[in-house]
Amino acid sequence: MAATSPGYGITIRVEGPPSAQPVALATTVITAAGATITALDVVESLLEKVVIDITCDTIDSDHADQITVALAKNPDLTVRKVSDRTFLLHLGGKIEIQSKVPLKTRDDLSRAYTPGVARICQAIVADPADARRLTIKRNTVAVVTDGSAVLGLGNIGPAAALPVMEGKAALFKRFADVDAWPVCLDTQDVDEIVRTVQLIAPVYGGINLEDISAPRCFEVERRLRELLDIPVFHDDQHGTAIVVLAALRNALKLVNKDLGSVKIVLSGVGAAGNAIARLLTLSGAKNIVGFNHHGVIHNTMKSEDSMQQWFIDNSNPDNFIGTMPEALVDADVFIGVSAPNILKEADISHMAKDAIIFALANPDPEVDPVIARKYATVVATGRSDQPNQINNVLAFPGIFRGLLDANANKITDQLLVAAAEAIADCVSPEQLNASFIVPSVFDPTVTKAVAAAVKKSV
Repeated sequence: MAATSPGYGITIRVEGPPSAQPVALATTVITAAGATITALDVVESLLEKVVIDITCDTIDSDHADQITVALAKNPDLTVRKVSDRTFLLHLGGKIEIQSKVPLKTRDDLSRAYTPGVARICQAIVADPADARRLTIKRNTVAVVTDGSAVLGLGNIGPAAALPVMEGKAALFKRFADVDAWPVCLDTQDVDEIVRTVQLIAPVYGGINLEDISAPRCFEVERRLRELLDIPVFHDDQHGTAIVVLAALRNALKLVNKDLGSVKIVLSGVGAAGNAIARLLTLSGAKNIVGFNHHGVIHNTMKSEDSMQQWFIDNSNPDNFIGTMPEALVDADVFIGVSAPNILKEADISHMAKDAIIFALANPDPEVDPVIARKYATVVATGRSDQPNQINNVLAFPGIFRGLLDANANKITDQLLVAAAEAIADCVSPEQLNASFIVPSVFDPTVTKAVAAAVKKSV
């Protein structure tokens, strides 16, 4: 059975007569149905009834419904209410704005607003650079999306993308004390996206592009970098690439292999896959064989998109033309940023000794990690319930912290490599093992190390 997850946690209020021992009965039913109980509270205990709240993690929404049905079928139990803990967390949104200064008296208002604020406006007119010193610009990032490639959900639009962008803003604050705000645009036209971001840019010290589908994301990022005097970072591309490089750097240490000599099979050459390939190539990788939904990418192909053409020109040095299972024979590394369950056990059984598998499709990876560990020395996924989670949270907070502190206006490939090296170095030689190739996202040293590396590289 698949693992339970807090993302599908529910709290069930159940009651039953004391003679039926409802606490023991309900917990037995829930655990037998495969849920993980995380909390239990007796809300009310009377002669005629006992009321309990049981919190448990389930596998998915259907499994949560099955748990409720199983309880309701028992004649000694009555289900009074079921609360979805994830929906409760999102009620009213996850972020807010609050004032950094007291506004309790007329004096406070006179300085924070009129008439005193006019002096600040005049100072910025006299020296536009003062906008960073005297406004929120110095510590504020726009999280911009068009909702066209949200997580594993696809093109769900700007309104449905908002909960994800709120979460991203919350992560910025939690891990780097950066004030970020969702900007969900009701257009998927490149010209309109670029123009809109250009118009709102004066408020922000940086732009984080998020969940914009390829290949449009490449053009949006390129044009905004040309137009704006603040850093523009597409996290789905570069954040993923940075953490993959950091993880692969440490994984290769474990198996005593060199990036320049290994054969890498890459599944998925969209935004993330292309960025991963560029960063690995910049760091010394020489043999990357890439696959998209049409098949292998080889050097007789042509593309009108410059980023895709770069991959054609810089991958598959032996011009391999075959299937992914064939490419995996004697491959040292598999990196998947594509789709769930595309590999079978037989496909990975012929990889090289001490193979490395990064199956990063979410929520379900390209291959079952349990099966992958039968053949690979190091296995990583994008899941929080598996070891070696490749999570962009390791990268983007520290990157923007460093960019904002350095008053940077551009992002270079060398800066991205430096960030990856900083993440990798947060795992000491004593800590490094097959189940720990990247630091925890809650390690407080990571953001500081990445920010320092970024500032040094600017």
